[in-house]
Amino acid sequence: MVRIGNVTIEGDVALSPMAGISDSPYRQITKRFGSAFSYTEFVSTEQLKLGNTKSLDMFRFVESERPIVFQIFGSDLNTVVHASEIAAERKPDIIDLNMGCSVSKVSHHGSGAGLLKNIRLAGQMIEGIRKKTGLPVTAKIRLGWDSDSLNYLETVKVLEGSGVSAISVHGRTKAMAYTGVADWNAIGEIKSRANVPIYGNGDVQTYQEAMKKKQQFGVDLVLIGRKAIGNPWVFGKVPKELVSWFEIKSIILEHLDLMLDFYPSDDDYALILFRKHFIKYIENTGFPEEQKRKLLMLTSVDEFKDTLESIKMDSNFLETSEINNENINCETFVSLV
Repeated sequence: MVRIGNVTIEGDVALSPMAGISDSPYRQITKRFGSAFSYTEFVSTEQLKLGNTKSLDMFRFVESERPIVFQIFGSDLNTVVHASEIAAERKPDIIDLNMGCSVSKVSHHGSGAGLLKNIRLAGQMIEGIRKKTGLPVTAKIRLGWDSDSLNYLETVKVLEGSGVSAISVHGRTKAMAYTGVADWNAIGEIKSRANVPIYGNGDVQTYQEAMKKKQQFGVDLVLIGRKAIGNPWVFGKVPKELVSWFEIKSIILEHLDLMLDFYPSDDDYALILFRKHFIKYIENTGFPEEQKRKLLMLTSVDEFKDTLESIKMDSNFLETSEINNENINCETFVSLV
């Protein structure tokens, strides 16, 4: 159990925020499977200030997702603080400041990991959000901009001085993006010196590995990102490799229905959005390649469901392999279809 201000978080693992992935439909599923709390996708404070409806809609959630954390990003102090007030009107439990996005269009404009170059400003943002909203404020950071500027201990100290309630740490630098290997020793060093809860993030493949990381490095909670795509079982003790095709298919259909409800439209918008989840659900299952291609081309929900139901799969089929990380950026899932 972790206390974040007046919020109690029960559990050991949680879904990491990922643009295009951690929307309400998938958060509902992962929460039921064991994710300790729910992060929204990260939302631009500039767009919130402008009243952008699409950005505001990214904060939609249902009560079962609580504790719910709204993640925001921005580079201007007044805009970030003002946007946090707008976000707070939607009744989140916690607001999180993204200081970890490595994508150039975000970080090179001073947002996301760009704040690692201006930690005093980040501290002012944390303090401003906290005072303006009265909510607990957390931050998601990396170890530094690059290997020559590993300022994670100073960053944590500044954020703590600004009243941050918890910090999640991705064990890579901005320059590494998602290459190389996450440095859990650095995460452990942060935890040993920090005065607030620390979440560890990076390269965790299974629930069992998350528990080992938690025990070995003393972190309060472990975030799982890429390995959770199409794999809500990663938040529980039974791995996807031991789950039957019938159960996987049931979750695929449930997830699709949740997306259809959440993204109502007169066309195939929700089904198109769902494709990036679908290809991860069936990854390493021996799913017929021809049927996969057909399903990814369909624009009729009914035809998609009927086709999926018609496919006969062996119960014992799952293989193991590494996720190809080259298509992942800034906790963002780039479409593979």
